[in-house]
Amino acid sequence: MRKTFHSCLSSHDEVMFRSEADLCRGFNALALAILETDSRLLAEGFLTTHFHELVQTDCPEEVMRRTRYSYARFFNAKYKRRGSLGERRPFSLDVEGFHHTLAALNYVNRQGLHHGLSQTPFGYRHCSAGVFFRKDLGHRQPVALMPDDQRYKYLPKGTGIPSEYRMDTDGLLLREDIIDTAQVETFYVSPRNFLFQMNKIGDEVSVREQRQEESSTPIITMAVMEPGYSPEGIGRLLQNEKGRHDPQMITDLELCAIIDNACLPKYFKGVTIYEMSRSQRIRLFDLLWNNLWARKRKRTTEGQLKRCLWL
Repeated sequence: MRKTFHSCLSSHDEVMFRSEADLCRGFNALALAILETDSRLLAEGFLTTHFHELVQTDCPEEVMRRTRYSYARFFNAKYKRRGSLGERRPFSLDVEGFHHTLAALNYVNRQGLHHGLSQTPFGYRHCSAGVFFRKDLGHRQPVALMPDDQRYKYLPKGTGIPSEYRMDTDGLLLREDIIDTAQVETFYVSPRNFLFQMNKIGDEVSVREQRQEESSTPIITMAVMEPGYSPEGIGRLLQNEKGRHDPQMITDLELCAIIDNACLPKYFKGVTIYEMSRSQRIRLFDLLWNNLWARKRKRTTEGQLKRCLWL
């Protein structure tokens, strides 16, 4: 019998997704795991250092294992890296009850907003927020599709996937084909309520509703869903809920693009950061910290620069 689980795999000291293409490949790995295990995907969100998934399944560990293994093989081959990717034990939570599930859906769908990457949940591409009530909210746009004979380039070697699961020209399987949108929309009831849930600030009402519900699941809050964050970090996520997106703060993807596509070919003959010595990466840290890109046009932090350089 399928139950609902929220799972999260994090790697706070290392960037797991260094490009848009990596994020697309990460979702494809999850999509394949969902199809191979006969599970149902309700919501997901991929960021550079972690990803969330809300899944109905009878084997949550297997869904995560397949996703992680498939993506790690791709990442390690692309960047000449070795070893497992992410923390040793992913976070997993059994979610029971209507209000607990709704709170979990809200959190996962609002990933871009919480992490300061967009001013609304719909402004961040790599999460599920944009697939629900698409017709009513005007999100139904024509999509250029990848020719069938080219799809293999964006999937693990030897993997087949039915043609009804479409892929766009970026190599991304379409979320609306993978996610169980019909079931999720029953939780939100209407497009107007979905918009309300996506834009509300704070969770006092949600906490009260969850406390009135018989469930063994802890009260779903930001601290519960992001167990690796300090209280200060949770405070920043709560501030980001208000849509205070800072366009002058460089993103991990932008910083990784500078490192991988500009600095390494110029100064280190095109190797990846995983082929560099630690002393070379420290030299590159010093170069970037004092560079115009990092300090004048865009702002960065020491922690961000270290994780993008695997320091």
